[in-house]
Parts: sequence; structure tokens; C-alpha cells
Amino acid sequence: MTVQIPVVEQVLSANDQIALQNRSVFDRYGIAVVNFMASPGAGKTSLVLRSIEGLRGRRRIGVIEGDLASRIDADRVAAAGAPAVQINTGGGCHLDAPQVADALAGLPLAELDLLLIENVGNLVCPTNFLLGEHRRVLVASVPEGDDKPLKYPGSFVTMDAVVLNKIDLLPFVDFDVAAFERGVRAVNQRAPIFLLSCRTGEGLEPWLEWLAAA
Repeated sequence: MTVQIPVVEQVLSANDQIALQNRSVFDRYGIAVVNFMASPGAGKTSLVLRSIEGLRGRRRIGVIEGDLASRIDADRVAAAGAPAVQINTGGGCHLDAPQVADALAGLPLAELDLLLIENVGNLVCPTNFLLGEHRRVLVASVPEGDDKPLKYPGSFVTMDAVVLNKIDLLPFVDFDVAAFERGVRAVNQRAPIFLLSCRTGEGLEPWLEWLAAA
């Protein structure tokens, strides 16, 4: 009897094997790795930059930036004083473990405590591909609406933390924070929810404490 294995399962299995190898490298160097996922424009890069600034002197941070094209975000991170490697997927909707493995050669791993991976802006595809990370963070934002957890439950269920960014816009946007939190809890009971604004700095300290503890 011939068993047909879907191609997607074969791809994920190969990816997960590389992810395990990446994790082994991270553990050997004692680096905590956090994978940031979000829709385009939610504020992943802003949160990465705020994290670099807020943990300066407490954690040695490196960054892998994932984008369809350009190295704009990697240049912003480098200007903030953190080593950064840019991965351009050329249209791919997510990062994968082999891409991350290749990027590690461009980072001073022995000099890092914390590696932040900013995934491609997409709320669906990145959650399916392990990279070797220790923690997963989903960044949502007030302008996106409070129904995101119910519309994309599969994206929230695997997260170790959820960040609601741009809370400075709450007075100007029809957004129900309690409804958002109920939506997150409907699919994920354990992930802490951080309400913050990367623009004003409001609410950043609890997030920084969580990230530092990673």
C-alpha cells in the first residue's frame, strides 16, 4: 500500500529539523530567541527598537529582520546600536528555519544574550514555521480592530505573549480593549497581554521586564 504524504507536511518536517538545529545553536551560546509576528504596520520594528533602547546595558541584543524587500528596518536597527542581519524573502510570506540558519553567520553570537527575529508582516503564514525560537510574540495594534483574535485564532493560540500597540490612539478609534482581551483569552489562556504605545512609551516597562526575563 502506497501512502501519499502531502508536500506541505514534507516541507514543514524539513523546516522543523533545521529549527531544532537552530535551537541547539542558540542554547549552546546561551541566547534567548524571540520571534515577533504581526500584520504589516502593527509596529514590530518600533517595538524592536524600543526594546533595544529599554534593555541597553541589561541585555546584549541582536536582530534578524525579515521583509519582502529592502533593508530599511535592518539599517534602523543598526543605527540603534544592535547588530542586525536582513533577510529578504523576495515575495515569501514568512521566514523559515533555513533562512534563519544562514543569517546566523552574520551575527556575533558569542556576544549576544537576546536575539529578536522580526518576521515578515503577515498574520497567518509565519505561525506555521518554527525557526528555533524560545518565545513567540504577536503584535497587534489599535487601528486593526479589537476582533483580530476571533478572526485569526490560529495566530494567537501558539503565542507566549500578546502586545497591543498604539494605545495612544484609543481616544480616537472605536476599539474595545476588554473585547480584545476576551478574544485572546478565548484561544490562549496563558499568554500575558501587554498594552503599550511605542510612540509615547506608555506601558513599555512591563513588556521590557518580560522580555529581559526571557
